[in-house]
Amino acid sequence: MAKILIVEDNALNIKLFCDLLAAHGHEPEAVTDSRFALDAARQFSPDLVITDIQLPHISGLELIRMMRSDEGLAAVPIMAVTAYSAQGDEERIRAAGAQAYVSKPISVVRFAETVDQLLKNGSDKAEVGEGKMDPGSSPG
Repeated sequence: MAKILIVEDNALNIKLFCDLLAAHGHEPEAVTDSRFALDAARQFSPDLVITDIQLPHISGLELIRMMRSDEGLAAVPIMAVTAYSAQGDEERIRAAGAQAYVSKPISVVRFAETVDQLLKNGSDKAEVGEGKMDPGSSPG
């Protein structure tokens, strides 16, 4: 069982993510206000952080950068989730320090696979969960 911090301002997405993670045996903790996410992460000591990119107050990109510069959180893998995927977004998200990027609406199978891969790899720089189906893979 892994401790997973979710930073998301949409109540339906929080419920979906928490339900999916709990069903897979994980312990989800949700933060709805990005201004409190860094302190919540320090207190919760997550094994993985899942953050929306489009957040009020502090953007997901800025939050990722803040976590990467925090000594206690720098090694925690981060999965970014966003509904607004434009050209260059994935590169910016990965450059900020996220190991994975998943587009909304999420594929439940892809989401679960990406979480499992990140937990297995830890904070390795291996890129997973590209948010697009790989050629030749079957849809979930």
